[in-house]
This record gives sequence, C-alpha cells and structure tokens, in this order.
Amino acid sequence: MTVDRADRVHSKLVDGLGAGFDVADLAESWDLQLARWLAEATEAGLAEPNGMVLATVDLDGAPSTRSVLCKGVEPRGIVFYTNYTSAKSRDLRSNQRAAVTFPWYALHRQVNIRGTVERVSRTETAAYWATRARGSQLGAWASPQSVVLSSRQALDDALAAITRRFADSAEVPVPPHWGGWMLRPDRVEFWQGRPNRMHDRLAFDLGNDQTTWRIHRLAP
Repeated sequence: MTVDRADRVHSKLVDGLGAGFDVADLAESWDLQLARWLAEATEAGLAEPNGMVLATVDLDGAPSTRSVLCKGVEPRGIVFYTNYTSAKSRDLRSNQRAAVTFPWYALHRQVNIRGTVERVSRTETAAYWATRARGSQLGAWASPQSVVLSSRQALDDALAAITRRFADSAEVPVPPHWGGWMLRPDRVEFWQGRPNRMHDRLAFDLGNDQTTWRIHRLAP
C-alpha cells in the first residue's frame, strides 16, 4: 500500500466518528477506565480484546515487542503470564521498565501503559493456572519458550512426553518456571481517534509521591 493510499484509507476510517473523549468522560481511576474500555471491546466482538503488545529491552539495549494476553486489571497494575525462562522474562529481569499497548483498531482506540514490572505471587499464579485448559497447562510444561528447536517434531515429542507424564494426574501442577508478571504503571494513556487526525489523548500520570494521579490532555 502506498503512503497516499494509506492516508486515504485512514481518512475513511476516522471520518464520521462520533462524540469526543474528554476528562469528564473518564472513570475515577485508570484501572476502572481500562476495565470499561476492555468491556466495550469485548461487547463489540473484537478478536482477543485483552491482547496487548508488550515492549521490553534487553541488556544490550535492543528492544523487542510481542503480543501477550492481559489476565488481570487492578489498581496495582495489569497482569500477564508466561514462561520465566523466555526471552521476555529475561528482558524483564534485566530491565524492569516495560510498556504495553492495547490496539483496538476497529474502535479507533488504543491504551498505552508504561511502568515497572514485578513477579506476582505463587498463590496468584496458582489461582490463575487452575482456570487454564488442561491442554494449555501441558503446553506450558512442554515448551522451552524462546529456545531454538531442531524441528517441529521435537516440540510435538516434548508435548507427548509431558502428556504421558501427567496422564494419571487429575490436576497438572504449576511448572516452577512459569508464572505471572505485573506491570505497575506510572503512565496510562487513553487514545480515541477523531476526524482530521485531531485525536483525543488523555493520560493518567503518577506523581512523585507514588500515590497521586494527575490527568493531562496531550496533543495528537
């Protein structure tokens, strides 16, 4: 797609959008506002409405992005789960600063969150693990996430071996190498598309006291 055509497509997407998005429209806290928009994305039938793009940086300063699923929204932060030996987890151990974006293109919306990560407790991890399908539990045991594999067959063989290992177990235990990360934000920006690229951007910024949130409108 050429640049000119991309601009025309963008104009068609944005033209005719409804009412704007202002401070008075925000919920009383960033987490309640995020929960509201998540619910609206779900009600709109978007695929993977809780999908978000996670950005990390490794020890050499090289950035990486990948999609993960948000599995919890609370005043402390947002939670996702993964293999603690994965590339993303290695990045997060070496640099606790991270950012995510919820890209709800069909709703002309996005939410951008940045902050510091920490591991969630094993109790919280176990509670979420119990809600996962057995196949997903077995997959978490079988996959050495981010490790180079010799072939697809090697991965399938690992899953088959794990399936046999837990065949007689009513419950699959949480792997020691698997768990949750919480991103505790210091900025959360809510972006609403508007005509003529005059978009609405409202940001919650955490004050130096680490308790007070201020709301700012940003230029598009």
